[in-house]
Amino acid sequence: MTSTHLVDVAPERLAGWVERFTASHGPLSWSVLTDDPAGAWEARAQDGSWAALRSWRPVPRGGSAGPEPGWEAPPALLVVLARRGGYAVALVGPDGALERHKVGTRHVQSRTAAGGWSQQRFARRRGNQADALVEAVAGHTSRLLEEASAARGAAPEGLVLGGDRSLADAVLEELPAATASVRGLPRRVLWDLPDPRRRVLDDAVRRGRAVRVEVHNA
Repeated sequence: MTSTHLVDVAPERLAGWVERFTASHGPLSWSVLTDDPAGAWEARAQDGSWAALRSWRPVPRGGSAGPEPGWEAPPALLVVLARRGGYAVALVGPDGALERHKVGTRHVQSRTAAGGWSQQRFARRRGNQADALVEAVAGHTSRLLEEASAARGAAPEGLVLGGDRSLADAVLEELPAATASVRGLPRRVLWDLPDPRRRVLDDAVRRGRAVRVEVHNA
């Protein structure tokens, strides 16, 4: 009976993961998944099991990948997390270190069951709070990017978005022209994250940098 599961593997632990997969399933043959828009390696084992490994770095297109692929470190990343209960913004180096970050709380009122005039008043208040949150997070994001550029830090080559999709998208749209180019970066989304706190940011960095492995056991 076949089974499938997903796992996020830290880049630094990928070689060990490949060794364990090989020990469990037999020698691997590697190829490139050319129909994957981001590029991915496929490893097929002797027992019929296989795994697709997707990372930030593009892989060569077409042909055989050889006996075993080489792996590159993830690029520098911009992380933007936003929910009604708070936000987190960070610039992450290729080594996974937080080079700059800002974590904060801002309250956006929940929906109310009241009707009529009260419902409209609460909706306006909630909209104003959400607008203020978006403006604040966009400001922090732009400031971190400008500081990194002035210090000649590594420019982000990937974008990790998390939390509330509509708020995170609105933050990107609010960025000024000087930093708006990050909208076009390759991205990874983590909409299942809770209200951003420092530990949530750390988890987003871990998942954002990881190689995503889809394992199919024979």
